[in-house]
Amino acid sequence: MKKFIAVILILAFNSTIVAAELKIGFIEIKKILQNAPQTAKANKILEKEFTKRTKKLKATVKKINEKETAFKKDSMTMSDADKAKKIKAIKKLKIEAQKTERGVREDIDLRRKEEIANVQSLVNIAVEKVAKEQSYDLILYQGVAFAGKKVDITDVVLKALGKTK
Repeated sequence: MKKFIAVILILAFNSTIVAAELKIGFIEIKKILQNAPQTAKANKILEKEFTKRTKKLKATVKKINEKETAFKKDSMTMSDADKAKKIKAIKKLKIEAQKTERGVREDIDLRRKEEIANVQSLVNIAVEKVAKEQSYDLILYQGVAFAGKKVDITDVVLKALGKTK
């Protein structure tokens, strides 16, 4: 029994020594993705890329709303056949606008995912750079229940990202 306790104490002592020698860091990936200069650049690229299509879509929606308002105003004096035609035309325009909106939204989402993947790649490079320069043994960024300020190196990685173009 004494040998068993001695072995456990030795193992516990050795594991604390090993743990004391490890240099561990943690980064808040959400904070990095929100504050990285590359994220702002990616957002500007996406905005520029989709401005024309979103403006065109907004103009279409405005046109549909104007047609609906005009229809409501003029419907009292229209024949039933004309009312049915106008209603059908407005519905068709709405369906087309919804299809266009879905397409634009899907394209934006796809491009946003591509840009985020590019930023994440740069984040990984910056994390590796910080790890090598500052001799980290382990850097975590996901699935951590708690990380104290002592191991939080988010700002260091953000600073490294600022230097990466």
